[in-house]
Amino acid sequence: MADRQVRKTRKDKDGDILALCDDGATWSPRAKKDAIADIEGKTHTYYVMWGSTRTEIRVVNDAVKGKYLRTDKDDTSRNNLEDLPDC
Repeated sequence: MADRQVRKTRKDKDGDILALCDDGATWSPRAKKDAIADIEGKTHTYYVMWGSTRTEIRVVNDAVKGKYLRTDKDDTSRNNLEDLPDC
């Protein structure tokens, strides 16, 4: 299992996450469907660092939107995946 830090994301025009990225990493970019499979299969973990705070990326299964990626809820709204730079 690899622990993968995400520093950028690829988004569509609506801001929906299409891929997770980390410049120079051999796994990057990782398509949303593949990252979801990694997380659900416990093959790899993905996270974002905000200062010294690690925020896990998890899979949400919405009845309308289907499966998508988002960061764990915490006491700040700064760490949204859509706020990361584009890759």
